[in-house]
Amino acid sequence: MSSVPRIAIEHASQYVGQTVEIAGWLYNLRRSGKIIFPLLRDGTGIMQCVAVKADISEKCFNDLRDLTQESSVIVRGRVRAESRAPGGYELDVEDAGIVHRIPEDQPYPITPKEHGIEFLFDHRHLHLRSRRPHAILRVRHEIIRAIRDYFDSNGFTLVDTPIFTPAACEGTTTLFEVDYFEDEKVYLTQSGQLYNEATAMAFGKTYCFGPTFRAEKSKTRRHLTEFWMVEPEMAYATLEDVKRVSEELICFIVRRVLERRRHELETLERDIGKLEAIRAPFPRISYDEAVAILQRKGSEIQWGGDFGGTDETLLSEEFGQPVMVDRFPAEIKAFYFQPDEQRPEVVLGVDVLASEGYGEIVGGGQRIHDYNLLLQRIREHNLPQKAFDWYLDLRRYGSVPHAGFGMGVERTVAWICGLDHIRETIAFPRMLYRTRP
Repeated sequence: MSSVPRIAIEHASQYVGQTVEIAGWLYNLRRSGKIIFPLLRDGTGIMQCVAVKADISEKCFNDLRDLTQESSVIVRGRVRAESRAPGGYELDVEDAGIVHRIPEDQPYPITPKEHGIEFLFDHRHLHLRSRRPHAILRVRHEIIRAIRDYFDSNGFTLVDTPIFTPAACEGTTTLFEVDYFEDEKVYLTQSGQLYNEATAMAFGKTYCFGPTFRAEKSKTRRHLTEFWMVEPEMAYATLEDVKRVSEELICFIVRRVLERRRHELETLERDIGKLEAIRAPFPRISYDEAVAILQRKGSEIQWGGDFGGTDETLLSEEFGQPVMVDRFPAEIKAFYFQPDEQRPEVVLGVDVLASEGYGEIVGGGQRIHDYNLLLQRIREHNLPQKAFDWYLDLRRYGSVPHAGFGMGVERTVAWICGLDHIRETIAFPRMLYRTRP
């Protein structure tokens, strides 16, 4: 094949009337006598090719006619605008080279017919090539880019935090224990927050972004054992700063996805109007008000209880926007939350519940900055004081009011894409009964 520019399908509009190469895989194939229509995908999009027997060599026509699903191929041809074609453009084939033809006696296992969800996730390494997971992961990428862009353009410094940690951050019952050197035990991180508090005292405003691990034996549609979380932390900040920043971040992400990934949302048949309605300010209610709403709706929750998935769904039905719930009982929150001076039985924490019943996507609040109170809380939670000596140092040396939050990427992806289950939000999900592929 002669030397012509090799392009990505998503850039086809820039090459109308030009001869180009596309390197990809056969997504589908239609035959109509002396014309064949290979549908090619290259990771950036799908393009229909038109191969006319009279216009190309006999070998090229026969090779394309007999091509099997997901065989890899490089096609050369002229780009043409065609409103009826996928993506709005077609390629009039001039030549093609087969890189790898999948044998007919060992066909690609994921065919156009319906497959069960377990079969698809057993073949997740191949399933990612299909339209739905491909669209979801493109949206995920855009969400992650938007998160980084928001923090990078608002004065935050990215500081990576450890994955191996010596102690719990969110309670000891959901830790994955790992053998370290010389019989030492460490744990996979539940959160980078505690280390982030240290970096905030050095840089003012920081964030970490990485994988986190929770050993919850949960099989709900909202839980993974390995997931990604972004966690900003701010010195000289309060609960109100957490509300403001989380609200700005969520609106920024939604706008970015609508702007750049509308096609993928349409592929997923997402109700885009519900995303377009997301606007600041979000409704703000207290935990007390939330409990009253839930009881009115028939929930059996009592004051002091944590919200379950059904409770979060019931609350979201009250509002067309994400809703902020603050001032939770101290007993159901982590040891580091700052108590409300007016009501010490509640803490200055907030959860942001996504609309449409997708549950908590942000959790955070103001941290305890008083040394003696933090020490008291560590003891009340029966945590090993020695493991937190460095964390207590932050209150010994230049302590200030500070605050932050965590946002789960997968739950955010599920909400924005309108997915039924969180397992679709990451390329290779890790759940209670799934560690392969």
